[in-house]
Amino acid sequence: MPQSLSAVYIHLVFFYEERRQPFLRDSDMRVALHAELGGISKRLDCAPMITGGRKTMFTCFARFGRTITQAEWIKELKRVSNLWLKKKYSISDFEWQRGYADFSVSQSNLEDVRRYIANQEEHHRRISFQDEVRALPSETLPGMG
Repeated sequence: MPQSLSAVYIHLVFFYEERRQPFLRDSDMRVALHAELGGISKRLDCAPMITGGRKTMFTCFARFGRTITQAEWIKELKRVSNLWLKKKYSISDFEWQRGYADFSVSQSNLEDVRRYIANQEEHHRRISFQDEVRALPSETLPGMG
C-alpha cells in the first residue's frame, strides 16, 4: 500500500472584527478559545504545535495536513470557532475578519516560531503585527528571513 509523507509547517494569524465589544480582552475566554481552535485544527488533521494570540488576534503554528487546502483549513477554523463562541459565551455579534496571514516555516526554524508565539505579547509591545508584516521579507518573523 502506498504511503505519503508531508511535513509542511504553517504559522497562521488572523484577527477578529472589533466593532463595539473587545470580546477577547477576557483572558479566560481567550485561553478557552485558543484551546478550542487548537482542537478544531487537530480534527482537521492539521496538528497544532502551539496556539496563542492577543486581545485582537489568533495565532496557530501547525503541521499542515495532507488532505485539506489552506483556505479550507482557515475557513473551518473561523466558522467552527465562531459558532462555538456564540454558543458557549452567548456572543451574537462576534465575527472574524475576512483576511489572514500564513507563512511556511522551515524545519530549522520550528523552535524559533514556537518561542515567538509563546512570547508574542512581549514582542508586540516593541513592534505591531502590521509593521512587522510590512517589513517582510526581513528577519523580523522567525523562519521568514
